[in-house]
Amino acid sequence: MKAIVVTPGQHGTVRMDDVPDPEPAPHEVAVSVLRVGLCGTDAEIADGLFGEAPAGDRHLIIGHENVGVIEDVGRRVRGWRRGQIVVATVRRPCGRCFNCGRGENDMCTSGLFSERGIRRRHGYMAQYYAESPAFLHRIPKALANVAVLLEPLSIVEKGIDHSFRLQRRFLWKPRTAVVLGAGPIGLLAAAVLRIRGLDAVVISREPDSDPRVRLARALGAQYLSAADRTMEDLQKEIDPIDLAVEATGVSAVAFDAMQVLGPNGVLCLLSVTSGRTKAEEPIDRINEMLVLGNRVVFGSVNANARHFTMGINDMAVMEKKWPGVLERLITTRLPWTKYGQWFGAARHGIKTTLEVGLV
Repeated sequence: MKAIVVTPGQHGTVRMDDVPDPEPAPHEVAVSVLRVGLCGTDAEIADGLFGEAPAGDRHLIIGHENVGVIEDVGRRVRGWRRGQIVVATVRRPCGRCFNCGRGENDMCTSGLFSERGIRRRHGYMAQYYAESPAFLHRIPKALANVAVLLEPLSIVEKGIDHSFRLQRRFLWKPRTAVVLGAGPIGLLAAAVLRIRGLDAVVISREPDSDPRVRLARALGAQYLSAADRTMEDLQKEIDPIDLAVEATGVSAVAFDAMQVLGPNGVLCLLSVTSGRTKAEEPIDRINEMLVLGNRVVFGSVNANARHFTMGINDMAVMEKKWPGVLERLITTRLPWTKYGQWFGAARHGIKTTLEVGLV
C-alpha cells in the first residue's frame, strides 16, 4: 500500500512510499483511511526535530489526526462491523505504570508509551491500518465529514475537563474564559467553552478580516487583537479571567497569561514549545500572584478515551448550535498525493487535511 513516511531525525525526508499492507490479528479490524489532519507535530517530525520509528523499521508512517471506515473484522472481534466510520486514538499504554493500566494512557508515568505517527508506532497517513477496537471510536455518519477534528478536539476536552476537576477543591463558578491563539485548538476551545456556558474571549494577532476572527465571532466569542497591545492592556477590556487556555505555541505568552488571571483563576497550557529561548520574567510578581490569588497553572497533553467520547458529543452539539461551523475550520482539503504543498511550504488557512479515500 501507499503511505507518507519519514526517516526520523533527518530533515526533508518526507515522501510517499510503498510499504507492506497491515496484517490484522484476529482481535483487530482493518481500517481504510478516509482523511488525515495536518498539524505542527507532523511538520516538526518531517523537519527531523523528533519522531521515532517502530522497532525494526527505518521509516515512520506519520499522521495522528484521522478518520476511516472499517473494511474487515477479525474473527475474535465482537460488536463491530464493516462500514462503520471510526476515529482512532493516538497513544498506546506502556504496559507498566498504574495510569496506563487504568486506561489513562495520557497520564503515563513511565514514559514508555508509544504514539501512532509520532513515537515507535506507525500512524495514519496510509491507505490502511490495523487496530484493536479498544482504541477506536464510532462516529455518527452526520459527523463523518468533520470527524478528522476529533483528535485535536479531544486535547481541548481534556484541558477544559481537568480545569474544572482541579477546581472541585472549592465552590467555583467561572464566568469568563480567555483563549490565547486562534488556530484549530484555540477555536475548538472557544466552542467548548461556549457550550459550557462561559463568556469566551479569543485573543490572537489576526486582523478582523481573517477567517479565524469571523469564525470566533460565529461561535459567540469576543475577539481581541494582540497585534499592537500587551496582555496587560487587553486585560482592561475583559472581566476577571476565571479560566485561560493557552494555544499559541509561544512560551512567553504563557508567562503573560499567568499575570492576568483573576482570583481563583486557572491557566491551562496546551501548546508545546521547543528550543532554548531565555527571557527575563517578573518571577517575584508571578509567584506572589499565584499564591495570594489561589491561582492554578497546569499543562495538559494527549487525551484518553473519555475525552474522545466527550468530543463526539460536543461535535453533535456544535453542529446543532452552529450548523456548518466545524466544516469552516477545515479550510483546505488536499488530495494526499499533493502532500508536498503543505510540508515545507508556507501554510495558510486554519486546518488542512489530506484526502486519502472517499466516504
